[in-house]
Parts: sequence; structure tokens; C-alpha cells
Amino acid sequence: MDEQTTVEALGARTADESTEGLSLTPLASDMAKAAMERDGLTDAGLRVSVVGGGCSGFQYSLSFDTAVRPDDTVFEQNGVRLFVDSTSLPYLRGMTIDYVTGLHGAGFKFLNPNATRTCGCGSSFSV
Repeated sequence: MDEQTTVEALGARTADESTEGLSLTPLASDMAKAAMERDGLTDAGLRVSVVGGGCSGFQYSLSFDTAVRPDDTVFEQNGVRLFVDSTSLPYLRGMTIDYVTGLHGAGFKFLNPNATRTCGCGSSFSV
């Protein structure tokens, strides 16, 4: 069973069936692919979700996942599959995930047009 058949069988949606957007910059894609390769995850994707917590009310969560869940929308950006659950999707529409390096280290940066307030660390937000 190929990926598209698996997605359809689970009831998940692919991004081309959806108007919601989530993008991963080329550098963020490269860093995600390198991390998956380093961990031996040849058929994984990046799960992007929103969870309660943080100093602004919500936090972003990134993890690797090999399974598409029934309520996921699946995006593909620069060769990386992104899995977003239906609860998180409204908070992430139009968001860009970048990878930045600076004096305080390196990591993924979330550029979310839906956030009305963010904290200093950049991983917590409110809408």
C-alpha cells in the first residue's frame, strides 16, 4: 500500500485536498531530513502540533512520526512530510517553520500569523 492509499484509508487528508497552508523553509527541511537520517528514520515525517502550556497559553510541539493518524492533514514541503492533527491545524494555518542559528544556539523558529502574542523563547504563543 503506497502513502496516498494509506492516507486515504485512514481518512486523513493530503494538503492538495485542503486550503490550509503550512510551510517549511528549505533550510528547515534540510535540518529535519538530516535529523531523521541521523536517527535512522527512513520513512518518517515531522509531526507538528499545538499543546496547552507555556507562558503564553499554547506551545508548539515537533516530533518524528512514522504513522499517519486518521485526523491528520499531510503536507509535503521540500521532501519532508508534515503531519498535522485536526485540533492543531486552525492554529497553524499559514505558519512557516524556519531553522535559525544565533549566539544562543540553533533551532526551529515558528513564524505564525495567527499568534497575537508570543513569549521571548518563541515556542509559546496565544491567539
